[in-house]
Amino acid sequence: MHIVIMGCGRVGAALAQTLEQQGHTVAVVDQDPTAFRRLGSGFGGRRVTGVGFDQDTLREAGIEEAGAFAAVSSGDNSNIIAARVAREMFGIENVAARIYDPRRAEVYQRLGIPTVATVRWTADQMLRRLLPSGAEELWRDPSGAVQLAEVHTSPAWIGHKVSRLQEETGVRVAFLTRLGEAVLPTSQTVLQEGDLVHVMMRTDEIEKVEAAFAQGPEEGGH
Repeated sequence: MHIVIMGCGRVGAALAQTLEQQGHTVAVVDQDPTAFRRLGSGFGGRRVTGVGFDQDTLREAGIEEAGAFAAVSSGDNSNIIAARVAREMFGIENVAARIYDPRRAEVYQRLGIPTVATVRWTADQMLRRLLPSGAEELWRDPSGAVQLAEVHTSPAWIGHKVSRLQEETGVRVAFLTRLGEAVLPTSQTVLQEGDLVHVMMRTDEIEKVEAAFAQGPEEGGH
């Protein structure tokens, strides 16, 4: 996958290097050409000098072929503008914006842009939003039979109750992460865009659960 990163600070450089090591092609955009020094001589991706929300700059970075976009510059406003341009002008689905002011996160989340507040989240969570797939194990019982995992959830589940998700997939939803806060769901809790779903499940059913979460609700269900 080709991934465009706006901002070549510590987080942007670390993210670019990690993604390249995972086999992705990466382009990094920054207004300051000296910032690219953080990438090191071994970085093989594109270095694009310019404003990260400028459409021509983004095109130069390969946004039209990109599968994901990360806005991790030092400015909240620049990050959210760039994230919206990537999503609304270029149709990039996997978009994430780094936010310094967690009070703004809820506003941005309502715009459909997953946000990563620097105090609570790390580059690992940013990667999780850019490359959503499968289940990420968080804990396993001593016998190995049961585990707690964050499972990537299809947008088709948005607007459906957690109780239906449990019923159709056979898992127990332990908690949700919503706007950076842990939420214990009730029988009436409805999944919202940006929710991270953490479930308890049998280890031998991971593939079945991943498939059910990725597919969405069964047609004709209640």
